[in-house]
Parts: sequence; C-alpha cells; structure tokens
Amino acid sequence: MALSSPLLLVIIGLSSLAAQWLAWLLRLPAILPLLIFGIILGPVTHVLQPDALFGDLLFPLVSLSVAIILFEGALTLRVEEIRGLGGVVRNLVTIGMLVTFLVISLACWGLLGFPPELAALVGSVTVVTGPTVIAPLMRVVRPNAAINQVLRWEGIVIDPVGAIFTLLVFEFIVLRQQAESLTHLFWTLGLTAAVGLIAGALFGWLVGLALRRVWLPGYLQNFAVLAIMLTAFGLSNAIADESGLLTVTVMGIWLANMREVDLTEIIAFKEELSALLISALFIILAARLDINALLAMGWPLVGVLLVVQFIARPLCIALSTAGSSLHWRDRVLLSWIAPRGIVAAAVSALFALTLARSGYPGADRLVTVVFAIIIGTVVVQSLTSAAMARWLRVQQRQPRGVLIIGANSVARSLAAALQKLDIPVLLTDSSWEYYRQARMDGIPAYYGNAWSEHAENYLDLSETAQVLALSPNRHQNALAVYHFSHIFGEKKVAAVRSGAELRGRGKGENPRFRRHERLFGHEQTYAQLSGQLAKGAVIKATRLNENFGWLEYLEKNRSVVPLFIQKEDGTLYAFDGESTPPLPCTLIAMVQNEPLSGREPLTAAP
Repeated sequence: MALSSPLLLVIIGLSSLAAQWLAWLLRLPAILPLLIFGIILGPVTHVLQPDALFGDLLFPLVSLSVAIILFEGALTLRVEEIRGLGGVVRNLVTIGMLVTFLVISLACWGLLGFPPELAALVGSVTVVTGPTVIAPLMRVVRPNAAINQVLRWEGIVIDPVGAIFTLLVFEFIVLRQQAESLTHLFWTLGLTAAVGLIAGALFGWLVGLALRRVWLPGYLQNFAVLAIMLTAFGLSNAIADESGLLTVTVMGIWLANMREVDLTEIIAFKEELSALLISALFIILAARLDINALLAMGWPLVGVLLVVQFIARPLCIALSTAGSSLHWRDRVLLSWIAPRGIVAAAVSALFALTLARSGYPGADRLVTVVFAIIIGTVVVQSLTSAAMARWLRVQQRQPRGVLIIGANSVARSLAAALQKLDIPVLLTDSSWEYYRQARMDGIPAYYGNAWSEHAENYLDLSETAQVLALSPNRHQNALAVYHFSHIFGEKKVAAVRSGAELRGRGKGENPRFRRHERLFGHEQTYAQLSGQLAKGAVIKATRLNENFGWLEYLEKNRSVVPLFIQKEDGTLYAFDGESTPPLPCTLIAMVQNEPLSGREPLTAAP
C-alpha cells in the first residue's frame, strides 16, 4: 500500500530529527546516520521514492539546497584567517587539493572504467573534508595541538575553496559538451566564471551595505539575506548557465570579509535552516541510491576506496608537509584522517541530476561512488583514528583546561588567576565588549554562543577538562550546562548561582540545572562576586601546606571567598564552601583588603 505524500513528508521530517538526535547521542558526524536512515527508507524498504514523490520539483529542490549549503559554507571563509594560517594548511588546500584530485580521478578512470570527465568530477567532489565531520572526530581522537590545528583549519578552509574548484571542474565538463570548438569552450567558461564572480561580488556588496546601514528591520534580515541569495542564484543562472553556484559562493565570501557587517544572527539562522532543510535533503539523496549498482561495482570500487585512504591522502600529506617541523608520527595520523562530508554528498547529487537531464550516460554512478567514499572514510576513520593516535603516541595528555562561559569581570579575573597556575583557559561570550576586553587582557576567547554549530566547528575543546558557567544570564548558563554535560559528563560541568529561585516559578525551574548551580558553595551568587570585585577584591592563588594551613590562611585573610582547590597532581575542583582543603594544595580565592561590612569572617569547617 503506497503512503500518501503528506505522510511521506512527515516521515522524512521525523527521520531527520531521529538521525540528528542519534548523531548527538553517539557523538558521530550527523551525515552518517542521515545517510543510513535514507538508505533504509529508500533502497532497503522502498518506503520513500524521491523521484515519484517530488517529480519535476526534485531538481530545483536539490539545486536550491546546494546553493544554500555553499553560501553558508562560504560565510565562514575570512581572508585574514587564511593569511594567518601555517604553511602546511595553505599547502593542503592548494597543492594537496590538486594532488588528491588527480589521484582519485585516475583511480576512477583506471579501476572503474569511468570516462575521463566523470572520473574528474568524482575527484573534484571528494577533495572536500569539511568541519562538520572533522570537529566531532577531533573530540574523540584528541590529537596533539599541531595535528588538531592542521585538521581543523584544513576542514574549515577547504569547504568553500574546494567547492569553487569543484564548480569550475563541473562547468568545464558541461560546457565542453556544448562547445562547438576549443575557442568557444574557453569563451563560454570565461563568461560563466565572470558572471559568477561579478554577480557574487555585487550581490554580496549590496547585502552587506543593507546590513551595515540597517535598511532592513532586525526581524527581516535573515529572511532577506536568504531571499536575495536565492534571487542571485536564479538571475545568475538565467544570464549564464551553471554560474549560480559560483555566484552564491562568491557572495558568501564577500559578505564574510566585509567590514562592519554583523553576521551573527545570519549564521545562527543558518544553523536552524541546516537542521531543517539539509537533514531532510540528505535522507532524500540517500533514498535515491541504487544498492545494486553499488554492489555491481564490486572489487574495483573497493580498490578506489583503498586508493583514497592509502595513496591519495598520504601523498597529499607528504607533499604538503615537506620541509615542515611536523614529526613523522604527526604526518602518519594526518595521512589517515580525511573524512568526506556534506559538500561532497550534496554537490555530487546535484551534478548527477544535471548531467542526467542533459543526457549524459551513467551520471548516476557519480553519486554511487561519492557516497561510497563518504561512508567508507567516515566509518573507517571514526572507528580507528583514536586507536591509531594512541599507538603513534600523538594523543594529548589528559586534558586539564577550563572552558568558562562568560567573559565578564568575574570570568576574566578567575581566568587570569588560573593562567598563572599554567592551567589552559578559554572564555566564551556573545558580548563583543567582553570578548574584546578578554583578548586585550591576553586571555584566549571565543566570540559567540558556545553551544552553537559555529562553535562546534571553531571552538577547540581538545584541552578542556571542565566547563564553568559564569554568565550573569541564567538562561545562557542553563543552555551551556545542558550542552556540555552531554560532552564532558555531569560532574565536569557546573554553574554559578545567578540568584534565588524566582518567586512563583520555583516549581517550574529545572531541578537538573539547579543541581549544577554549585560553584563556590550555596551562598555565593554572581552578583555577590561581581560586587566584591568592584569594591577592590582580587582573585589570587595561595599555597597551603602543613606549616601554613587552612586555619592560618583564614586568620591572615579575614574576608575571603574560596573558589578553587588545586591538588598536588594538578587536579582542579571547585570549593564547595563546606569541606576543609586537603594539604598540601593551592587555594584560589577572592580576597578583600578590608573585611566586607555585614559579613562574618569565614571559619574552618568542623
């Protein structure tokens, strides 16, 4: 019995939610469960048949979705960040990208018997890794700082750069079929590239100008940017075929590098749009896979996967790291990790549909091979990379850093004290002024919400052992607690009390969050700590031992708020306001030069 169209759309939505939740629960790249759900719904059970469900709307749906993916990915590429990258990362997204393209293209041509054009398209699509698959893997593998930095920035930069390269290869292949001569080919290709570059820059400048001069009300900005981007895509394609994707990519890069343009809300909107649209898209694409065609490729396809893993990536790393200071152990792990992600899957599906519409034989094989490479690299590398890092002895030591939610005066003062004890500290805040002040004080900081998708890609948590929510905003503290409790565990996340329970709403407050409001004892609130700092208190560390213990410390410092205890082994934990510090240890406390009025001096716990 065939299911109705509305019910199938509901199934796609529920499957998207289930796949994203499963990825969060298992700490896997979301693309893997999305593809699995799509395969189950499509070629395994035949519940979902996208071509029958969407008909002629399938191509525009995929086309517009890919345009959104490329535009949002381009919003992360800032030229100033590329200038600051090391030579290894620059080599990986230039020389390394070309080497990977050539090796995979030759493998598809030689082993699978693909025509040169189709082989080149597979090679260009699969050069992109992407932060959405790298970031979750780095949290599990925990490689040393050098490897972590290289892999993260390679994924971030190659996302838009690789997309532009892939678009140029695709346009060359398509236009070559249509061109009457070599001169006509290069003229048409040049026209397409020119339209994409000029239209992308023009629309990017116009949107940036509108945002900078506030020509649009706040509630319309996200919608307006999306609508204008899709308009640019459509107009560009109308002027020159296949130029729309290049237009939206250039538009995103232009916006990302335009001065005095705040993209915070737009990037946040992108995260919500991705969860809705992109998740459904991948289930639809996976449902169109032909399992029989995949199995029919047999051992030659396995050979391509082996080439991707054992030849293309190692050769890319060998050439990109030549002359660098990276140890051979670092290079071996870098040679192993390069999972393919969202851009490869989406772009390959769109290209296959475009080629099929133009009558290109065997276009569906493009998606089959690319999805096989995605599944193969993600599964193999997710299961083996941590063990390989341990075997190579390139995993970081047990992390002991502290992530602090908030960059206010309390957070900055505490971070400065922890830095003096050689404890890695990272502050996060969505307030630009607080973020700027932290950077001016020499404290590493991240601007934005620590639980956002942008933070998922850019926030390096490899050295983080515990998370402290020190924001005066109870809602932000709660979001941070819920998010990071899943990553680090309940005992590694705590929040400062933001005040007494709200009258009349105490029963509605989440008891789980209340349990996490345990920093510095039950009597201290953010307002009290901030007020004492304003009155001249300082946070400093003091060594306690048998000769100068807890009682002697209290006698000398009559007005003190103990904050943290650092044990001899370097372990840091929050003072609970009740127990006596174990000796020897280092006490981090807020100390006032003069006793605070109306406050009794602290005494040792019995």
